[in-house]
Amino acid sequence: MIKYNLNCENSHEFESWFSDSKEFEKLRRKNLLECIFCKSKKIKKSIMSPSLARTKKSFQLNRKDKNQLLKFKRDLKKLRNYVEKNFEYVGSNFASKAREIYYDKKRKKNIYGSTTKKEREQLIEEGIELMSIPWVDKEN
Repeated sequence: MIKYNLNCENSHEFESWFSDSKEFEKLRRKNLLECIFCKSKKIKKSIMSPSLARTKKSFQLNRKDKNQLLKFKRDLKKLRNYVEKNFEYVGSNFASKAREIYYDKKRKKNIYGSTTKKEREQLIEEGIELMSIPWVDKEN
C-alpha cells in the first residue's frame, strides 16, 4: 500500500491510499479519481515525504552524520536570524506585498512571510522571483 498527497485543479489537498503507484496512474487515466471537496476529476500527486519504517538500531546516526546535521541546523538558524534582522515580515500578505514591490520599481525592499502553493505559482508566472527556505525553530 502507498499513500499519496493529492491536489485537484482547484488547489484542494487530500490524501488517498493505493495498492501501488501503477494503480494510481491507472485510476487517473480512467478518470476514476475525484476531489473529495469539489468532485473535480483533474487530480495530480503533490510532493510528499516518504514514510519509512524504522527500528532504533536502523536510525542511529554515526558521529560524522550527526555533526553534519548539527552544522546544517546551525546554518539554517543563522539564515533565519539574518532574514529576521534584514527583511520585513509581512505574514500571509506575502503575495500582495511582493506584487506591490515588483510593480513599483522605486520601492525596493526585502520581505518575508508565507503564501499558498497557488499564490507562489502565480508569482512565478508573473516573473516575480521568490525563494522558499526551511524555517528552523530557534529553540529546537
